[in-house]
Amino acid sequence: MDLGISGKTALVCASSKGLGRGCAEALAAAGVNLVLNARGTDALEATAAEIRARFGVQVTTVAADVATEEGRARLLDAAGSVDILVTNAGGPPPGLWSDWDRDDFIKALDANMLAPIALMKALLPGMIAKGWGRVVNITSGSVKAPIAQLGLSNAARAGLTGYVAGTARQVAQHGVTINNMLPGIHATDRAISLDTGVATAQGIDMATAKAQREATIPARRYGTAEEFGATCAFLCSQHAGFILGQNIVLDGGAINATI
Repeated sequence: MDLGISGKTALVCASSKGLGRGCAEALAAAGVNLVLNARGTDALEATAAEIRARFGVQVTTVAADVATEEGRARLLDAAGSVDILVTNAGGPPPGLWSDWDRDDFIKALDANMLAPIALMKALLPGMIAKGWGRVVNITSGSVKAPIAQLGLSNAARAGLTGYVAGTARQVAQHGVTINNMLPGIHATDRAISLDTGVATAQGIDMATAKAQREATIPARRYGTAEEFGATCAFLCSQHAGFILGQNIVLDGGAINATI
């Protein structure tokens, strides 16, 4: 299927690895030029070089922390006018409700709510002026079904979801769509981190911890960055103009809900 977005430009956050990279690669396969962002320079440059070699698209890299005003300013200055924005950030650490204080919540909000909102506020006017734009926010399945030990993530990502619900309906008339993708467990560094936590807490090995979590997924496996990226690319395509303000769950059926 021709996605109809060849030659457009996408800014993809946290895209040196994991789900962000999966989205970047799928967009590049559709002919989209990229502005890639991550905090670590080495992994970011390696990813950019591989994408250039595989897909022949233009790739600009900006090593910066988008949770900070300075980092966002450098990223937006380098990106210029973009047609597609994919926001993404690693989740805050797990813990108990009693573990977190105000500073912990502020850090979570800065990374997983306020940074995506700031990027949207900066880039939506340009999309509206062109009469076309796509925004995809990578959030979490915990927005739909809260995960007890991920209270920081639950709170920050739910706040972003509420913001998107209203904003998406205000900009849709201008040909701009905003949607959220809610991943369940995918085979990324985040899964390794969470599996490590389970293994440590229960005194079991990593293979057993992973097997336990896979057993909770009807698909009986973790998702892949490639299939996640393919969904992202479709939401950014010319075919998805009537999908807006939605929270699309990609979790192998783990969340047991009818709606």
